[in-house]
Amino acid sequence: MKKIFSVFLICLASTACAQVKPVLLNSGGGVCEPSIMVDPSDPNRIVAGSVFWDVYTSADGGKKWTSSILTSTYGVWGDPVIIVDNKKNFYYFHLANPPASLGSYIDRIVCQKSTDGGFTWSKGTYAGKNGKKCQDKHWITVDRSNNTMYMSWTQFDAYDSRKPQDSSIILFSKSMDEGSTWSKPVRLSQYAGNCVDSDSTTEGAVPAIGINGELFVAWSMDQKIYMDRSTDGGATWLAKDIVVADQPGGWDYAIPGLYRCNGLPVTLTDTSTKSPHRGNLYVCWSDQKNGATDTDIWIACSRDAGNTWTSPIRINNSDGTAVQQFMCWPAIDPVTGNLYVVFYDRQGSKGIETYVTIASSTDGGNTWKNKRITKKTFSPFFEEFFGDYTNIVAHNNKVYPIWTEMRDKKTYVYTAVIDAKLLLK
Repeated sequence: MKKIFSVFLICLASTACAQVKPVLLNSGGGVCEPSIMVDPSDPNRIVAGSVFWDVYTSADGGKKWTSSILTSTYGVWGDPVIIVDNKKNFYYFHLANPPASLGSYIDRIVCQKSTDGGFTWSKGTYAGKNGKKCQDKHWITVDRSNNTMYMSWTQFDAYDSRKPQDSSIILFSKSMDEGSTWSKPVRLSQYAGNCVDSDSTTEGAVPAIGINGELFVAWSMDQKIYMDRSTDGGATWLAKDIVVADQPGGWDYAIPGLYRCNGLPVTLTDTSTKSPHRGNLYVCWSDQKNGATDTDIWIACSRDAGNTWTSPIRINNSDGTAVQQFMCWPAIDPVTGNLYVVFYDRQGSKGIETYVTIASSTDGGNTWKNKRITKKTFSPFFEEFFGDYTNIVAHNNKVYPIWTEMRDKKTYVYTAVIDAKLLLK
């Protein structure tokens, strides 16, 4: 059932970011893993989603929101990803949970389309169905010049299997007709991982489009971050994966208070119109190379389409002590080229108390400013699933993070509309 509500604005008095006003979108058992997208042709249109089937829609730039529940012929089972094309169509991608007559648990990636700003949705199409193999951890990008959508994800022979014959690989598919049909998946990862859903599993595939239409996808496995590249719209890919960076300790690491946490990489490109760093390719992740009590956020940059990479640059501030900063997501403003990364931050807190921070860079990721965007801390509850990611989008000097908090053993999804000046000063 659909419900309409006015957002509850919480005004912060923090000297770090006094004018940030987090908006509570939802609370309750299990809400997490939020995704958000702004229509660059009409920034008043914002659509977000969260586990398992929640949709949040604003038509006035984030002042008021409509909440609804997504349904699909193929079932809705989390991992929401929201994108928008140049015709103002929004797309909500998620895992499947179809009735037994149609398939099996997470046996495909579902795509649902909205032509009215996220208020109503199609019943869905899908990519990746391959018998009872599990399709998981997807992400999608759209080429706004022609509306071709590119999707990459992990295929498990059998999820959580310890059998040596079962493996995980990174797959890719595209749609050239606004999500109506999807191409036959092709394999990207040179090496297969296991199916344990941990460090030796291939995961974290996020596609990005370069200034010449190149496609880039990076992922993690066995304490390394790999990348593949296509220069012909995904028809062919490199025979040998590029190593972007080492990831000491792997992508699956422990954070006190959390049931699980990951440092999976996110790929992004600078296709902005005004930036001197136009064309840069970035991969952002977190790891514990400095020890299990000192998780950090990192970024590496390539200026030659992924052939060579800078040494990892630490994004988060440090006061010289072991501090946990974790679960990051980056964005590039497509107008200015400024970089923003949202992450959880325990600097200046006690025990497992956690803040939310945004780091910003105006020089191609070489230097960073960190601004806390929450005044109050939250403390996670180990037995409650906190999710695997946050999200953030930026456009024309406005930044739109979305994140999860946890209090009283419940999860809460928040967003905010932030003037970039507050983050950059």
